[in-house]
Amino acid sequence: MTISMYRASVPVFQQMLPALGACLRKGADYAAAKKVDPAVLLQSRLYPDMFPLVRQVQIAADFGKGTVARLAGVEPPKYEDTETTFDQLQARISRTLDYVREFKASQIDGSEERDITLKLGTETRSFKGENYLVNFALPNFYFHTTTAYAILRHNGVELGKGDYMRPPA
Repeated sequence: MTISMYRASVPVFQQMLPALGACLRKGADYAAAKKVDPAVLLQSRLYPDMFPLVRQVQIAADFGKGTVARLAGVEPPKYEDTETTFDQLQARISRTLDYVREFKASQIDGSEERDITLKLGTETRSFKGENYLVNFALPNFYFHTTTAYAILRHNGVELGKGDYMRPPA
């Protein structure tokens, strides 16, 4: 049985990106209720050598748009990483979701053997499509969405598994 590359990617982003947005809304509400400068939450980290919340969200969005684009054989759009507010991060998530929704199954299914090459810092990594999706893109996407959730939770935002695993709309 072959994998549907579309069904293994697009629905994941369509579920998890809105859930991430909902977690961010709770973070913004928490900051307002507790009279905490939102920048404190946005710049919070789980550990000093980890990226802050704002960067975790940016990277999660980048994996959403980049994964579907690469699987479809097109260049992903580049976003400037200039967000400094919860509203700006929400806009980035919305823009990413709009982009992901543009793709049809016919553009992504059959990409299991597509050659995908990424420049990661000074290193170049090459993948076949299925290996890229299953062993690189999705694990990275989940890592950054989970870390964003964990940063908010660690800072007292009342979140639970239901917030993270929010069903698709």
